[in-house]
Amino acid sequence: MAFRNVIINERCKLEYSMNYFVCRKANEEKKILIDEIKLVMINSTQVAITSSLVSELSKKKVKIIFCDELHNPECEVVSYQNNFYSYRRIKEQIEIVNDKFKDYVWKKIVCEKIINQANNLKVLGKKELYNQLLGYYNDVTEGDSTNREGHSAKVYFNGLFGLDFNRREDNKINKYLNYGYSILLSSINREIKSYGYLTELGIHHIGESNNFNLSCDFIEPLRPLVDYYVITNKVNDENFKTVFIEMLTINVTYKGKELFLDNAIHLYILDLLEALKEKQEKVNFISYEL
Repeated sequence: MAFRNVIINERCKLEYSMNYFVCRKANEEKKILIDEIKLVMINSTQVAITSSLVSELSKKKVKIIFCDELHNPECEVVSYQNNFYSYRRIKEQIEIVNDKFKDYVWKKIVCEKIINQANNLKVLGKKELYNQLLGYYNDVTEGDSTNREGHSAKVYFNGLFGLDFNRREDNKINKYLNYGYSILLSSINREIKSYGYLTELGIHHIGESNNFNLSCDFIEPLRPLVDYYVITNKVNDENFKTVFIEMLTINVTYKGKELFLDNAIHLYILDLLEALKEKQEKVNFISYEL
């Protein structure tokens, strides 16, 4: 099973040779077996990559993420050929988004997100706000018609970062959060596409300009993990990109088994899609220790 996350930070040329990912610099050459790679992050605009390497990485379901001149994720490569049942999957997905059962699954997702947010407040000793979020948790309805998620988010972020904090502002905290979320989102995008489903067609998010509505639905319970890295000062200006890439290899628990986060996401997405399709009331989530 693939396990390596490859991050390219400097000027170089990336090539394909005999099933190897080859990185050539002025006086250096490194090779990695492509079968060992899960993700490639191109973290510099001074990198040249051959189309043959892109093609081979795509065939092996390796996610490729390109960053802009500020080193923020700009776009990603998603293969068209990893799943041979896309037409059937898309038909299934259309039925899913038109079925009321999606409201039940969204309720479960929101509840899990609120519990994880409450646990972050508990880490900071915010007991009153922790209890307030537990109250919101108990009030979540199918489809979250009363928007407990939104109310929880306001209380939660104000509790973490102060009453003046705004998620839309251009500041250091949001830079860390957005980068961490984008790494998780990329992993989820890869899994949804590999199963033949559309990331654009969500069960709750319906933004016409959002190419990742379904991914944004499924990421919600995992966002507090990124928040935890920020509130416990595990990231700073020098290390946050590397730390959030390495986050994909931390140990988490899924259905009673200890797995790397990226491997758990693979199973989590598969199970969520299956639960939606088969109308299964049991919905599993990834758990982690704070």
